[in-house]
Amino acid sequence: MDIRLDNRVVIITGASRGIGLAAAQLAVQSGARVVLTSRKQANLDEAVASFGDARSQVLAIEAHAGRSADADRVMESTLAHFGRIDALVNNAATNPYYGPLVDIDDARMAKTVETNQSSIVYHSRAAWHAAFAQHGGAIVNVASVGGLGPEPGIGWYNVTKAAVIHLTRQLSWELAPRVRVNAVAPGLVRTELARGLWEERGEEIAAQIPLRRLGDVRDIAESIVFLLSDAASWITGQTLVVDGGTTTQPSGGVG
Repeated sequence: MDIRLDNRVVIITGASRGIGLAAAQLAVQSGARVVLTSRKQANLDEAVASFGDARSQVLAIEAHAGRSADADRVMESTLAHFGRIDALVNNAATNPYYGPLVDIDDARMAKTVETNQSSIVYHSRAAWHAAFAQHGGAIVNVASVGGLGPEPGIGWYNVTKAAVIHLTRQLSWELAPRVRVNAVAPGLVRTELARGLWEERGEEIAAQIPLRRLGDVRDIAESIVFLLSDAASWITGQTLVVDGGTTTQPSGGVG
């Protein structure tokens, strides 16, 4: 099956590296024009350079995913540059705290919520009013298998990812039939955000996964592009678990 996004404009938050950048690169290879957002312009510049001759298909916007005004500005800048908005990937995430919920401080609790959870509402709302209400579109939210159950150390991060899964269902119901809204729930992927989970125990963890390897950002990017494409035209409100079979294990998973 040839998955195509020809002539579509896709906005991806947190796209200067990792899953977001991989999804952007694959979207461009599939015919799309892509808007990358991230908090640091230097990281965006490096990301844009990675597109080589396809750089004209890419717009980079320095923006904080957890700021409502920034989400509105991203939509305005995208329309001014490309003239349309067809899809949104809510990928930005953070995890500034590791430890039990009873010891988390207010500042890191709030930061995690604004980036992982509130950002989805900000950008989905902004995209709806800027373009989707009139022309329709597709949204993919990046959740995590951590949102499916408890796990030591990253409980608050997982709580926000559980919220992402429910936001996906809620938005799919509210925005239908104009907009399809789905999510992907990655297992443990070799990203910078998850480095603390896989760097020292990668081989040990991989041995416990049915497919015997950790995830690669391309694994998640392919699922995202599929859900954005017409090949998924009758899919909405769903969370696609992409974890190498981790969550089939009786003890649950990591990610």
